[in-house]
Amino acid sequence: MADNTYSKTEIVGSSAESVDEAIRGAIRRASSTLRQVEWFEVTEIRGHVQDGEVGHFQVTLKIGFALEDTKS
Repeated sequence: MADNTYSKTEIVGSSAESVDEAIRGAIRRASSTLRQVEWFEVTEIRGHVQDGEVGHFQVTLKIGFALEDTKS
């Protein structure tokens, strides 16, 4: 098995619908601007309360991606 070198960046996704959609939207966006996105880790979940209801979900993710020329 070849050794790979990765980098990671932290991003925040949000959604009025769900935590799941906040995660999926953040990953879709990261994948459109970063190459070789391979994993994610949710580090924080929070939200905004509006009129006694959840108004917005917000998640912080660490996104891992392989550096070019290191992935075999």
